[in-house]
Amino acid sequence: MAGDAGKAVGRTEKMRAYLENRFARAQTYVRANQNYLLAQLRIWLGRLVFWGCGIVVGLAAVLFALLSDDAAKGFANLAALYPWLPFVVTPLAGAALLWVTRNVFPGAQGSGIPQVIAEMKRPAVAEWRPLVSLRIAVGKILVGVAAVGSGFSFGREGPTVQVGASLMAAAGRFMPATLRIHRQHLLVAGGAAGIAAAFNAPLAGIVFAIEELSRSVESRLSGVVIAAIVLAGVIAQHFLGSDNYFGRVVVFGESGELLTTILTCAVVTGIAGGLFARMLIVSATAWKGSLANLRNAHPYVFVACCGVLLASLGWVTGGLTWGSGFAETKALLIGQSDLPWYFGPAKFVATVVSYLSGLPGGIFAPSLAIGAGLGQDLVPVLGGEAFPTTIIVLCMVGFLAAATQAPITAFIIVMEMVDGYSLVIGLMATALIASAVSRMFSKSLYTTLAENMLRQQVPVDSPPPK
Repeated sequence: MAGDAGKAVGRTEKMRAYLENRFARAQTYVRANQNYLLAQLRIWLGRLVFWGCGIVVGLAAVLFALLSDDAAKGFANLAALYPWLPFVVTPLAGAALLWVTRNVFPGAQGSGIPQVIAEMKRPAVAEWRPLVSLRIAVGKILVGVAAVGSGFSFGREGPTVQVGASLMAAAGRFMPATLRIHRQHLLVAGGAAGIAAAFNAPLAGIVFAIEELSRSVESRLSGVVIAAIVLAGVIAQHFLGSDNYFGRVVVFGESGELLTTILTCAVVTGIAGGLFARMLIVSATAWKGSLANLRNAHPYVFVACCGVLLASLGWVTGGLTWGSGFAETKALLIGQSDLPWYFGPAKFVATVVSYLSGLPGGIFAPSLAIGAGLGQDLVPVLGGEAFPTTIIVLCMVGFLAAATQAPITAFIIVMEMVDGYSLVIGLMATALIASAVSRMFSKSLYTTLAENMLRQQVPVDSPPPK
């Protein structure tokens, strides 16, 4: 027994000596490499902040989506009960929201994507009002939700880009310089994370970052940036489910057998999308005439008039033009109902009118709805060539590509949203052709609007417009 106790004590002493030796060696290593280890710690803390912000962007996109959907449904339900209500709420809410936007959240107007592009190109020495900030992010969500809940034809995807960029830019203050992430990269990552989370399509977010946002910075994004985008998409999937944006849509037909359908859809949507983009550009850059003078001299009267027009369009169409158009587009894709032939044209007009108001709101979801409506109108013409769902999906990608002139992003977004991998060649061809046709009628929408914002920027100490 005494021998066993002695052996146990000996083993304990050896273990203690071993641990003390290892601890001493660790102390020596830390002392000798203190600066290196501190630098590595700061780098990893910066990465955690970066990735954590990607998660926050995803949560913000989820919040934006849920609030927007509830607001749109609430407005539609009230309008069904009280048909006169939109003629009161939409004009008055439009004027009030424009005042709030201009005086409380300046910089939150419009889509959000041109603002991020302009912010990335801002001169280093010029003082101007910021186009990305936490205040703007809050205003974009609050006013954007209220606008959709008042009958305006807006989407939330473009605004989510500005929200994501604002959040990521704010997080940049807490990142160490050793991480070497430039502010432009933060804006790209935040904006792309916003697209990924808004559409529940992470791959589309990465492509959007490369094709649309990173034209003025390196196209090759680092793994850290891509991780932030993916995290935002994962968060969106956790809360919104793993289904695609428009659910699982069955698309029939092989791309090689759809040549006539692809060409027809691409040309029609290319012309329509080009005219749509041209109208938006002209309204922001070179619009002249009595209506333009009314908007400049009396913006609140003008937005109230826009509200009356939107209320009238909604009343005539049975509420089809209010909101983002998500519900109507999904109904077409899954074959629940056939919408009237005028849904696409009416949504086109409603979205242009809503954009003219100057309120925060995007055009991605309305563009998809317009494309779906145009596709439904082409079904009787092309019914012998392809299934109705195929025609609708091709027109969706064609109009989105023509309106934004970002064909790769458009076909990736639609492919992920409808699980249309079997039609990938057709989607890509339609997007490329429609984008090329659109260039005959209009310049690049977001780039042109961003350049106009750069020209119109005012010093940071100037009072906001009343």
